[in-house]
Amino acid sequence: MPKNSKVVKRELDDEVIESVKDLLSNEDSADDAFKKSELIVDVPEEKDTDVVERSEVKDARPAWNSKLQYILAQVGFSVGLGNVWRFPYLCQKNGGGAYLLPYLILLLVIGIPLFFLELSVGQRIRRGSIGVWNYISPQLGGIGFASCVVCFFVALYYNVIIGWSLFYFSQSFQQPLPWDQCPLVKNASHTFVEPECEKSSATTYYWYREALNISTSISESGGLNWKMTICLLAAWVVVCLAMIKGIQSSGKVSMSEPLLLLLNI
Repeated sequence: MPKNSKVVKRELDDEVIESVKDLLSNEDSADDAFKKSELIVDVPEEKDTDVVERSEVKDARPAWNSKLQYILAQVGFSVGLGNVWRFPYLCQKNGGGAYLLPYLILLLVIGIPLFFLELSVGQRIRRGSIGVWNYISPQLGGIGFASCVVCFFVALYYNVIIGWSLFYFSQSFQQPLPWDQCPLVKNASHTFVEPECEKSSATTYYWYREALNISTSISESGGLNWKMTICLLAAWVVVCLAMIKGIQSSGKVSMSEPLLLLLNI
C-alpha cells in the first residue's frame, strides 16, 4: 500500500475519533442540563394520610362560635332550675350554714376537679360522652352509656317541669289570676266557696284540681289531661328546635338560659 494512502487513512481515523468525542461530549452536556432541569422542578411533598384525615375530621367537627358562648353554655348546663328553687330549701332543711360547710368542701375537692376534667377531656378529644370513654379505655365505655341514660331520664322529668311552666305561663294572662282565689260553687239557693279549697289554699287547689287534674286514687287513671299534654308536646318541640342544628343552635339557647335564671331570681 502506498504511503500516501496510509496517511490519508490515519487522518480519517483521527477525524472519526474526534467526531465521536464531540458527540459524547454533547451527550454529557445534554445529560447535565437534563439533570439540572430535574433538580429545578418542584416535587410536591407527600403528606401523611393520617394527619390529613385527622385535620379533616377536626375541621368537620362543629365548634363554638366564641369563648363567651362556650362559658355561658357551661353555666347554663351547670346551673338549672333546681339550683334556684330546690337548693335553698334543702340547705335550710338540713342545717342552714352547717350544711354549706361540707357542701363547699366537697365542691372544691371533688365537684370542680371532676367538672374541669370532663371539660378538658372533651375539648382535647373532641368527641361525645361515649366516644371519650371509649378513647380512654374500651373497658370504660359503659360510663359513657350510663351518662347518656342519666341524661335521658333527666330530660324526661325536666321537660315535664317545662310543660308545667308553659301551662302556668299561658294561664297567667288573666285578671285576676285563676289561682288567686278559691272558686265559688253556685247552688240553687246560695253560693259558697269550694270546701276542699277552703281547707287547703287557692294555689294548692288549683295545682291539684285544675293543673294536674288528679284522680281520687292511684287505681283510677282519670283520663287524658289534654292541657298538660299540649304543654308537654310544646316543651319537646322547643327542645328539638334547640338541638336540630347541633352546637350551632344549642349554644345560642344555652347562652340565654343564665339570663333567664337571673330574671327569675
